[in-house]
Amino acid sequence: MLPVLSVALMRESDRAAIEGGIPSRELMRRAAEGIFHAASWKEPVAVVCGSGNNAGDGYALALLLKEAGIGCAVYRVSPRVSEDGAYYLGLCGTAGIGVYDFTEHPDLSGYASIADCIFGTGFRGEAQGTERQAILAINACHEKGAFVVSADINSGLGGDSGMGADAVASDLTVSVGFYQPGHFLGRAMDVMREKRVVDIGIVPAGEAGRYALFEASDAARAFPPRKHFSNKSTYGYIALIGGSSRYSGAIRLAAMANAAMRAGAGVVKLAAPAGLSPILAPEILEATLFPMPETEGGLRFDEDSLAELTRGVKSAAFGMGAGGGEETEKIVSWLLTHFPGALIVDADGLNALARLGEEGKNLLRASPGHVILTPHTMEFARLTGKSIGEILSSPIPFAEEYARETGATVLLKGPTTVVTNGERTFLVDRGCPGMATAGSGDVLSGILSAVAAVCSDPLEAAASAAWVNGRAGELAEAESGAVSMIASDTVKKISEAVKQLAASPSGME
Repeated sequence: MLPVLSVALMRESDRAAIEGGIPSRELMRRAAEGIFHAASWKEPVAVVCGSGNNAGDGYALALLLKEAGIGCAVYRVSPRVSEDGAYYLGLCGTAGIGVYDFTEHPDLSGYASIADCIFGTGFRGEAQGTERQAILAINACHEKGAFVVSADINSGLGGDSGMGADAVASDLTVSVGFYQPGHFLGRAMDVMREKRVVDIGIVPAGEAGRYALFEASDAARAFPPRKHFSNKSTYGYIALIGGSSRYSGAIRLAAMANAAMRAGAGVVKLAAPAGLSPILAPEILEATLFPMPETEGGLRFDEDSLAELTRGVKSAAFGMGAGGGEETEKIVSWLLTHFPGALIVDADGLNALARLGEEGKNLLRASPGHVILTPHTMEFARLTGKSIGEILSSPIPFAEEYARETGATVLLKGPTTVVTNGERTFLVDRGCPGMATAGSGDVLSGILSAVAAVCSDPLEAAASAAWVNGRAGELAEAESGAVSMIASDTVKKISEAVKQLAASPSGME
């Protein structure tokens, strides 16, 4: 796992380093050195600076470029400057580096490389005024082939959220000290072609282990080598519950292509409305079919059937294509009250929980098993009563808050998935644009139900499943293309993703 520090914790760590004896001016120099050595600069270079310490990194970077014989110039977006930044700005003038006011020289088209040092990770909201114009000018040059390096984070992105309508598009982003959540969340993947972190001697302060990037070696722990002395019961009976006449594909994706089996399940019990049996039966080989009572093409609540289905089951996933209505609410309420294993609630199960309101939260708190919720942003908005905009601006705090309130593990889907139990939070950055298609969440539920049957820690189970699902999607996109791939393409690559983990868990970071 790779530590990820919130903006507040990074700021606290900076302060602790200074109080511990490293002058802030020295930290600025080290940051500039890290950025300088991380990139292959093409000259001439424009260093575009804002007003804070990020700008000071830029002034120190310009000095290093000059010392290396690389032609460069500094463009100031703001007349304001920090005390340490002023020191390096003065040295730029002494060294004969051209320093220009961006408002008077807004054309950067003559530069082969551009260093973006406008905003740091503390930026929030939306870029305005001259700063926004500088971001747009950098992006115009990037589109024409200029090599763009962002210092610390792409200007215009929030350090904790990765959100911002106008943000610098970079070829390389060099994070100083540690990554922040904004390097992964929101729009980060769309504007960062490559990112790396440089060590400048800062030691994390406070809750340094609270956030972490979940890596291949971490996911591999959920798929240990299998022993010869084992059988299907060793790896868990699971139940996949869902489907309706309108949404038969959801439950089929989770089970018909053996998504759960390929992720390690011992036995899969597919529970769907009895009327779907003729559709499901011809495609089910390794799984077993458990026809459920139905009403109007959907699942009907029947306590005896649910008790029989879940007897001896280690994990269950509910909600994929189940549809709305009172019957779905009754089923999710029964499962939360009676099922002692790992319970994954997805899709229509989440919507039913949202409709139950405070009663749903009480059921989550009192549940005898481990509950894992797998919402996308809109579903999470329904659960929490927050707006989509609020969630996107603070995805980790809201996910953590809901996990603490309910005792559930929350897997909040996105370009980077947030997985949290309220105390620890993992970021899973595997996946691809091609997964923005119907059914991707159903495939994840199939994988997660299998992993949760054998992994005792629901947090690690959820993160491992998200990692495998994302990696399988990447493999599918490489073969089918982002536009043409569909969810069943991801299913076909699950076994390859798991096989890669077993073969070389640390070589895929």
